[in-house]
Amino acid sequence: MRIELLTRTAAETRAVGEAIAGLLEPGDVVALTGELGAGKTTFVQGVARGLEVKEQVVSPTFTLVREYRGRVHVAHVDVYRLDRLQDVVDLGLEEIGDGQAVLLVEWGDAIDVLLPAGRLEVELTTTDPTGASEERRIVVTGAGPAWQARWPRLVESVEAWGAGS
Repeated sequence: MRIELLTRTAAETRAVGEAIAGLLEPGDVVALTGELGAGKTTFVQGVARGLEVKEQVVSPTFTLVREYRGRVHVAHVDVYRLDRLQDVVDLGLEEIGDGQAVLLVEWGDAIDVLLPAGRLEVELTTTDPTGASEERRIVVTGAGPAWQARWPRLVESVEAWGAGS
């Protein structure tokens, strides 16, 4: 299950996150990938808004984990600066929010082996190598039976950004 989307502004990238948030459930894991500046935190801001988080969402680059209260507990994690998988294990991600948090992991591909097989993967890339444009390509991949069941609703929720199966 895979779809490609295109957003033209940071506001649209947030809107995609907000649309996907409507399908997230306690315990879900979303692995975010993409180069520096690709819009991972911007996407998370949209997810948080969709999950009714009222606080300002900022990058957890130096704090590693930021937690927010909304419709469900939200944990925004950035593993970019961690050198070893043991460092990630020591964070106790599965325990955050008693295991009922929606876990949004920036640089999730770096800890792929530690994340559940049933998850949503979101890859963000810039379309302009000069960085002059806010346009982003977003590839969303769902894995596992939970996402297979929700996939038609996900595709419908993001169709405004050019979703295709």
